[in-house]
Amino acid sequence: MLDYVRGEVAELAPANAVIDCQGVGYMCNISLNTYSAIQGKKEAKLYVYEAIREDAHVLFGFASKQERELFLLLISVSGIGGNTARTILSALSPSELVNVIASENTQVLKAVKGIGLKTAQRIIVELKDKIQNDGLAMGGDAVEIEI
Repeated sequence: MLDYVRGEVAELAPANAVIDCQGVGYMCNISLNTYSAIQGKKEAKLYVYEAIREDAHVLFGFASKQERELFLLLISVSGIGGNTARTILSALSPSELVNVIASENTQVLKAVKGIGLKTAQRIIVELKDKIQNDGLAMGGDAVEIEI
């Protein structure tokens, strides 16, 4: 399994990045947070998750290990796939997402495109304890957001 790719940023778009690693270009689907983190840089290191399906091998790239951990937690929730998890991580920074789940704020999750009330509630119910147990909850760094 791949842990990360590091190399020259060959192509960059809000939804994906191509990282050239010794002449091999790895296309990674990225969130807007990762896009902002690597925009304007010549080289980047992306922590990756490789989704292997019958019809495709897809890489998801993240600027930080925390963002990748949250992605893995999100796709563990029934009904949340890689693209939906990426959409959530594009709408909320990792610290905001942790805070939203810890405070059980379904309204913020519902505001994310493609997330309804039941899905927002399922995310909170299934991930609240995992986030606290995994040490992802960020006391002083959490950001309160209101919608």
